Amino acid sequence: MYYREAGQFKTTYAADSRIFPILQDRAGMLVLCAIAFILVPFWATPYTFSAILIPFLIFSLAALGLNILTGYAGQLSLGSAAFMAVGAFASYNFVLRIPGIPVLLAFVLGGLCAALVGIAFGLPSLRIRGFYLAAATLATQFFVVWCMTKIPWLTNYSSSGVITAQKIVIAGYSFDTPASKYLLTLGIVAVMALLAKNMVRSNVGRSWMAVRDMDVAAEVIGIRLMRTKLLAFAVSSFYCGVAGALYAYAYLGTVEPEAYNLDLSFRILFMIIIGGVGSILGSFLGAAFIVLLPILLNVIAHALSLPTSVASNLELMVFGALIIFFLIVEPHGLARLWQITKEKLRLWPFPH
Repeated sequence: MYYREAGQFKTTYAADSRIFPILQDRAGMLVLCAIAFILVPFWATPYTFSAILIPFLIFSLAALGLNILTGYAGQLSLGSAAFMAVGAFASYNFVLRIPGIPVLLAFVLGGLCAALVGIAFGLPSLRIRGFYLAAATLATQFFVVWCMTKIPWLTNYSSSGVITAQKIVIAGYSFDTPASKYLLTLGIVAVMALLAKNMVRSNVGRSWMAVRDMDVAAEVIGIRLMRTKLLAFAVSSFYCGVAGALYAYAYLGTVEPEAYNLDLSFRILFMIIIGGVGSILGSFLGAAFIVLLPILLNVIAHALSLPTSVASNLELMVFGALIIFFLIVEPHGLARLWQITKEKLRLWPFPH
């Protein structure tokens, strides 16, 4: 009787130890959502919305999509910008060709088109891996951009190839101000981030992580590699496609192939490296770092009166140094540093 009661007490304690961190995470998410939805629109300026907050949210969504594929499923990809381009151009053509279609539905359909392209170019992952797979996805980048420039129907036969995105109108309300575009983008990113967080905790996420750690062992225990890898490509491309549509409609205001070049793919890859591979929070931290760093470096360059040649290359030098630093010192990125900081603050000032 004594041991049974002790066991019951131990079981209850273990359950509480699992529940409390989840409650803390949810409380923290609710606080952040309240700040983002209620407090930020009151103090932010139009420049803050247009130049910082909106691109931060869009890049966070794209980095989240790449993190699902690379961080959780272990499939390296260099074609994130191509999937964003597919989502943007598909959404534009859905709104253009189908009168009266809701813009949000066009975004979803654009993401589904990107998912189909991701599945098609994810087929080589069944046979190759590592840097060879990265080269295969790099081909996606050049092929998609080539299609966008060489097929006039996709750009509505525009002579310049640059087309103006349609206005965002939902339920009769026009999202034409920076604050309204920010709230729309924030709502979409919050919903999709919550879905991704639940997805990686489900059986699908566990299958992705099993394939990432050792695909041969995962196949032995009954995980179907083909379905698991292609599902990771589809979900990742869907997230990137929606991010590409928001990038065109809520940030740029135009749909153009040059906006989704190879440099954008590498920037998204840098976001998950610096933020933390295999971390939902790391996608947001990495995006915030990449968006805010150029602004900070520009302010420092003007304050120090640096030459133009030095100031223009300062961002590239800092990016390279930071990537080397995180790969050597902390491979798990800013998300791991934030976790370590929380643990130290929880124990401070009595670490023992």
